[in-house]
Amino acid sequence: MDKFLFWCEEKMWNLQLPLLAATLMSVFFTQTVLAQEMSLSQNLTDNHQIKLPITHANRKIRQLSELESVSTSARMLLVQSPTPTSEIVQVTQVKANPTLKGVELILQTSKGQQLQLVNRSFGNNFIADIPNAQLRLPSGDAFTFHSDKPIAGVSKITVTNFDANTIRVTVTGQVSQPVVELFDSLDEGIIFSVASAASATPSQQQPQTQPPQTSQPLNQTQPTQPSASGDEPIELVVTGEQDNYRVTDSSTATRTDTPLRDVPQSVQVIPQQVLRDQQATSFQDALRNVSGASLANLPGFHDNSFVLRGFSGNYLRNGLADPNAAYAADLANVERLDVLKGPASVLFGVGSPGATINIITKKPLSEPFYTVDATFGNYDTYRGAIDLSGPLNDSKTVLYRLNAAYQNTGSFVDFLNIKNYSIAPVISLVFGARTKLTIEGEYRDTRDDGFTLGLPAFGTVLPNPNGKIPINRNTGEPNYYTEGRVGSIGYDLEHQFSDNWSLRNYFQASFSSFNDFRGASNDFLDDNRTLDRNYFTESGSTNSYNLITNLIGKISTGSIQHQLLFGVDLNRSEGPYQSFSGSAALLDVYNPVYGQPPREPLYSRNRLSSLTDSLGAYLQDQVTIAKNLKLLLGGRFDLFTQKNGSLDNDNQFQESSQGGDAFSPRVGIVYQPIPAISLYGSYTRSFTPNFGRARDNRPFDPEHGRQYEVGVKADLSPTLSTTLAFYDLERSNVLTTDPNDDRFSILTGEQRSRGIELNLDGEILPGWNIYAGYAYTDARITKDNTFRVGSRLFATPENAINLWTTYEFQRGGLKGFGVGLGLFYVGEREGDLYDSFSFQLPDYLRTDAALFYKRDQLQVQLNIRNLFNIDYFETTGGQITKVVPGSPTTVEGRISWEF
Repeated sequence: MDKFLFWCEEKMWNLQLPLLAATLMSVFFTQTVLAQEMSLSQNLTDNHQIKLPITHANRKIRQLSELESVSTSARMLLVQSPTPTSEIVQVTQVKANPTLKGVELILQTSKGQQLQLVNRSFGNNFIADIPNAQLRLPSGDAFTFHSDKPIAGVSKITVTNFDANTIRVTVTGQVSQPVVELFDSLDEGIIFSVASAASATPSQQQPQTQPPQTSQPLNQTQPTQPSASGDEPIELVVTGEQDNYRVTDSSTATRTDTPLRDVPQSVQVIPQQVLRDQQATSFQDALRNVSGASLANLPGFHDNSFVLRGFSGNYLRNGLADPNAAYAADLANVERLDVLKGPASVLFGVGSPGATINIITKKPLSEPFYTVDATFGNYDTYRGAIDLSGPLNDSKTVLYRLNAAYQNTGSFVDFLNIKNYSIAPVISLVFGARTKLTIEGEYRDTRDDGFTLGLPAFGTVLPNPNGKIPINRNTGEPNYYTEGRVGSIGYDLEHQFSDNWSLRNYFQASFSSFNDFRGASNDFLDDNRTLDRNYFTESGSTNSYNLITNLIGKISTGSIQHQLLFGVDLNRSEGPYQSFSGSAALLDVYNPVYGQPPREPLYSRNRLSSLTDSLGAYLQDQVTIAKNLKLLLGGRFDLFTQKNGSLDNDNQFQESSQGGDAFSPRVGIVYQPIPAISLYGSYTRSFTPNFGRARDNRPFDPEHGRQYEVGVKADLSPTLSTTLAFYDLERSNVLTTDPNDDRFSILTGEQRSRGIELNLDGEILPGWNIYAGYAYTDARITKDNTFRVGSRLFATPENAINLWTTYEFQRGGLKGFGVGLGLFYVGEREGDLYDSFSFQLPDYLRTDAALFYKRDQLQVQLNIRNLFNIDYFETTGGQITKVVPGSPTTVEGRISWEF
């Protein structure tokens, strides 16, 4: 923690946006002076047990058949004789708390044993009326409790005064009517246990929280314990199916909390439970679950570059563009990954058209939660992690979370060892009913010793008269290393003006630095065994500042509903870089001799600097034309400038600058012929600045991406969903070498990707989960004056399949035991980024497996990757001398204890 604080203190003086951020914050905090409310509802999916507010130690329960209450129709309810006012029981407090099963709703009364109950149902609604009670505060004011989407499977819970002497409790299921079990507690009143129709036994999963959603001032629900005078509570315990592998809502595609079925674009979410079941600790592990994704970088390069739909992907951190988001990243504090397929500049500005990967970090929980993980495996793998969270005060207006992890991992590659650790503190502050501030920081540190350069294609994927090169061969040197550090700090400020209007302001500052001593492979000599290498030292840093303000509002124009989003973001990224290089000793890859003196000392110096500023404004309208017809309209305008500096041949530092602008539209439509089916179509664009100048000194226009996409999203059951997408994606204004002078470039390149993607996720049967995908991708060069037109794009397989499924026994002697199976097929990929010698990486099918046991707070897990120990190759780094073999069989065991 001290190192993290020192890092932030050292870097924060560079911050050039705090004045604007502070001004915005002061506006919002001024409004909190008037806010005196407390929290009404906790909109939680938390499934961890808490202490229940029970006043009697002995709890006596009778089943519904023993009760004297009866069901009646709505007509009978409305004409019944009113209870005399003198017998009306006042409900003076309402509070909601997470439980092991979901959420308990407590109505605090003064005469719990005198309450009557009439219940009925229609459609997806369960309704319970209490005809001798009224919602009253000590001041005598009435109010309404309202909680949207409190847990998976339940869309709404309301408690309101139905008439002058009746309280109505309504629970609405998302897909079908909730299943109700009714109990009578002789000491406590009446207990409702409610589940959706397809609800399964909740499994142990990482708790998640959502911000509270209310429709009334929150000061009317301050929780209190039952008094000594005999006050007794009514408890409403609501449970819904736990969608471990299925996420129904995301804000990544719209910057608003929107059901995925209403988004006219393919969005794939990798939830926390999948990451834990696979023991994924890096983005390379996690993104295997994204249909069509393939690795593009070498191990040891910590940018985690991937190719999706034929093009590189972009990373966000909690919705903010961050060039350091995936550098040396660990998943210890990651709740889930949202992957928006195709261009996304309409919301996020500069970006590649392949996909946008939004890293959603873990947030504080309102109830104490403590987990300790210990992992060990072959290749001397050791890992420890903690996840701590809970309230810091009795009123739960100050919450915290702390994630930390350390990992030491060897490798099948000779003398390669990787060490990294991370720490991520978060604190959440509630100011009144409508204002919430979350402050989040993170520090990551990594070091790779024995950095490898990859292997030549001849002797791995291509034949070599000298035979196969051992896959454990390291073509670098034992003293090579790379090390890097990343620190970030930021805030997320939310303020709700009313039920329909809210404002959100984000800020994040991110700092990274690195230094390396490593090498590179230049060529494989004609003897097919000698590798020509160079070596270099390099150092640099990247500082990024991002400020975003969003105004969200709901309005109506007649019968048409609108959800409007207006946003402005300001971004700055800067960083110096320098390196010295020389010629390393030649290396015989079949009989390597390490530690030989270099052929040339470090002599060539390269020094660069860059400063990029961008300002973007965007407007979006989510239009509900009818209940089953929705329209998405959006547009964004960006201004950007960049200043570059470099050291010329005369050792003089030269600076240049340029700028530009771009407009990025998006149009989409969703039609739902039945509630379970969504048919959609969309058009969207992206842009990426082309920095540099042509031979005639003119600046380049931005590179553009445009995509047409149509598809269908379907709920096959209340717990299982699928998405089928067809897309046509084009990238234009790609820089290519000027045929008249290879020192310059021209805008002639075009590339196109067309494909089909199918994803399936959720629970097939109780205890049986699946997360699967298939992608067909036809990605080719369509126009170029250097590469061969018609060539496939680098690292993009034509066919790819990912399947991960687990089954946990639900009853009997094997209850708590589970098994998992993973199949990952990746087709042939183009191995040469520069097309100087075209070759392909062969396809492969990797099989993974898992065994686990869960009992109470204990979980024991064993994961096996590459179960059958096949030989396969991950990537090439874009060159014929940098083929990267996949790892042989790896075994990892984990013990997790939750307090």
